[in-house]
Amino acid sequence: MRNSFILFLSLVFFAGCASNSPPSTTTDVCKIFKERYSWYKAAKKTEKRWKIPVYVSMAIIKQESSFRADARPERTKLLGFIPWKRVTSARGYAQAIDGTWEMYLNDRGGWFSSRNDFEDSVDFVGWYNYKTHKQLRIPLTDARNLYLAYHEGRGGYKKGSYRTKPWLLSVADKVQRQSDRYRVQYNSCKKKLGKRFFFF
Repeated sequence: MRNSFILFLSLVFFAGCASNSPPSTTTDVCKIFKERYSWYKAAKKTEKRWKIPVYVSMAIIKQESSFRADARPERTKLLGFIPWKRVTSARGYAQAIDGTWEMYLNDRGGWFSSRNDFEDSVDFVGWYNYKTHKQLRIPLTDARNLYLAYHEGRGGYKKGSYRTKPWLLSVADKVQRQSDRYRVQYNSCKKKLGKRFFFF
């Protein structure tokens, strides 16, 4: 009995570790969802709630964290070699900073939400981009400009702060290309994903 209980705890532990690790591929959204079906359900729920296409949310998360639950900005170096403070408080799949995450929690009432949880993170991405769409009139499918507003904040986007950052414009173009690839891939498999059943 004791050995069975230990085995059960071990399985739960390793399952938790596996769910927090990145999927085996991040370039094919169909393969991602086949491997992590709960991610598909979460992204689909976000699309239904916030009108942000699945492929846009997934492209932004790929850029922000490469689908790593524990992603955080690198620490700065004191005296060139001593690990020091991080550049921002961003962390998790969506790389949400403390202040914006608190606004999300206040708005959604999800005090038990976690930035290390994919479902909470993709909902955050949908929530933020939907508000950006409403305030700045950026189309829901315009991954490039949604990402610029996501990175710079809506105030920064309105001021055009991204225009002086060629590197950021390049990243935003990359997000748009990734979104376009995910869109084509997703359109080829979404019917199969919608019909998938699991029996326990």
